[in-house]
Amino acid sequence: MDSGLMTNRRLLLGGLATTLAGCASGRVPAKAAMAGWAQPALVPLEATPARLTHMTVCLRPFRAAGPRLDVEQLGAKRIVHNYGHGGSGWSLSWGSAALAAARALEGGPETLGVIGCGVIGITTALTLQRSGRQVTIYAAEMLPESRSARATGTWSPSSRIADTDAAGADFPVRWEAMARVSLRAWQQRVGLAGSPVAWSKRYSLSDSMADSPRPETPVKFAHLDQRMADALPASRTLDAAENPFSVARARMGISMQFNIAELSRQLVAEFHAAGGRIVERRFNSPAELASLPEPVIVNCTGYGAAALWNDKSLVPVRGQISWLAAQPGLDYGVTYRGAIMLPRPEGIVVLQTGTSEMYGYGITEEKADRAEAEAAIATLAGLWRS
Repeated sequence: MDSGLMTNRRLLLGGLATTLAGCASGRVPAKAAMAGWAQPALVPLEATPARLTHMTVCLRPFRAAGPRLDVEQLGAKRIVHNYGHGGSGWSLSWGSAALAAARALEGGPETLGVIGCGVIGITTALTLQRSGRQVTIYAAEMLPESRSARATGTWSPSSRIADTDAAGADFPVRWEAMARVSLRAWQQRVGLAGSPVAWSKRYSLSDSMADSPRPETPVKFAHLDQRMADALPASRTLDAAENPFSVARARMGISMQFNIAELSRQLVAEFHAAGGRIVERRFNSPAELASLPEPVIVNCTGYGAAALWNDKSLVPVRGQISWLAAQPGLDYGVTYRGAIMLPRPEGIVVLQTGTSEMYGYGITEEKADRAEAEAAIATLAGLWRS
């Protein structure tokens, strides 16, 4: 590991000391964590294609080695890369931004540019602003039109984040540092006006009381969530009398949900309020960066880096959201047989994740598939006891 990365790692981990100490003070037992969470009659999902309003598709940028966070010199410009977060962009954004900002600020530049205005780009720009620098974002698409706006919007910090064999032995430590910084940052937005971030109940359902073995896949996706277990609410399996679903086992937990539309509005507003500029611009090659006035550029182009930087290590992972009309009172999520349902203010997210993490892997098609939408809806239909 080079000395610069070691310095940044010490900086990030050092800043986490207080947070880690607080998180490690003792995990609340599952039963106690759920005290007072009596199971009311849940509002059942009206799982019918007739309630389908629209579909959106996103290509998540997977890199076997994990997010790219290195530095390269391009003529007179120093380029700091910050992309390749798989399905974990929202969840890891602030922690990844902290690492990228530390590299970008080496040498003390007064002005910096950020390419890309997805969640990675905007959180990186805000992090740089907080150091007192002048920051300009250059992007072809603003945050509401970016791929980040088509994300599921749930806390998923290790969702297809890396291949265990390719990421290296030290990756879990770096991942945990990013995840803890991000968790802390997002928690500070819980309860704010507009409810940009909230905690919601989640039910993981199974037809069997026994855990199913994880299927073997060509890519050994890193599963690191257990490293954050002390920092998050516990979950528990419901007793038969508590189980409101027509399945053998229901496990209930609490997870963080991102109100992406409101967060996008707030984050961009914060950037502008601090004097930031957003310039609409599309780059077709790295050579075009030479025309920018800033000496240091942070590349936050996500899957777009595959074309812009000719990065063949990036693999698209296709994900489709089927949007059902919102239902008053439906405020919890469900996972069952490779289908997920999550409530968002603008509607109910339904998506197919398949029985393996290879689902959607390597697919570049961003066209919506009505058959996939109806299959996911059908999987969820009939789960609720009458």
